[in-house]
Amino acid sequence: MTTSVHEQKASVTENEVLLAARGLSKSYGQVQALRDGSVEIRAGRVTAIIGDNGAGKSTLVGCLSGMHQPDDGQLEVDGKQVEFGGPQNARDAGIETVYQDLALVDTLRVWQNLYLGREEGVGRGPLRLLKRRTMRQEAARMVGALAVNVPSVDARVFGLSGGQRQAVALSRAAGWGSRIVILDEPTAALGVQETAKVEEMILGLKEQGLGLILVSHNFDQVLRVADDVFIMRSGATVAHRPTQGTTGQELVSLVTGATVDLLESEHPTKRDDTE
Repeated sequence: MTTSVHEQKASVTENEVLLAARGLSKSYGQVQALRDGSVEIRAGRVTAIIGDNGAGKSTLVGCLSGMHQPDDGQLEVDGKQVEFGGPQNARDAGIETVYQDLALVDTLRVWQNLYLGREEGVGRGPLRLLKRRTMRQEAARMVGALAVNVPSVDARVFGLSGGQRQAVALSRAAGWGSRIVILDEPTAALGVQETAKVEEMILGLKEQGLGLILVSHNFDQVLRVADDVFIMRSGATVAHRPTQGTTGQELVSLVTGATVDLLESEHPTKRDDTE
């Protein structure tokens, strides 16, 4: 039985640690993609994971979402150690992932995408009847909960804009009793206005008490949206910063391994000539 967006989610305290990864490692043959991946995801906060290409971000997120099984280290949900044998185990623990390709079926309607793999019906086997009206009504509530401008839940996805497609994917991720939503480069292919709308939706999910993981190369976006930043380099988590106490320049220095002083000497900040 599916859990709708209006059914009671597990109660959480703000800032409670929902998910923690401690010292995760993962190798593919002779290649060690992850050697010390660590992160904490808290309720009602947006946690960014940043790093250069090949830093281990994708492998770490794959372990959090159940796509990969780490070779070593531990995962904890609500303080209890868990092992995910696959993505369904992670979903059962309340972890949903919105990948960069959104995993939407263009030819299906919005409500069908929201219920893909979770269809409600009566009966079994070939005689099973789908509860189409119920699913349409619930899909409208799911989309409405994010206050997004999707024309109709009966619209086919191929006719939606990039921002509207992202809204459908976010509605699906947040609408099934999820407690944690992983967002992989959620605005990479969007324009300025649609990016602002998606960021507004992310902040709306934060206000609902979800823990959000933001994987992004856009440091300006990270500073606008995230509360915490975990920095990865060479397969390891090398630093953690609250966004209120950091700058884009410091994040660049942590990602690249350069010092802030060196970056400032190469790119000096403009100063008022009257000073």
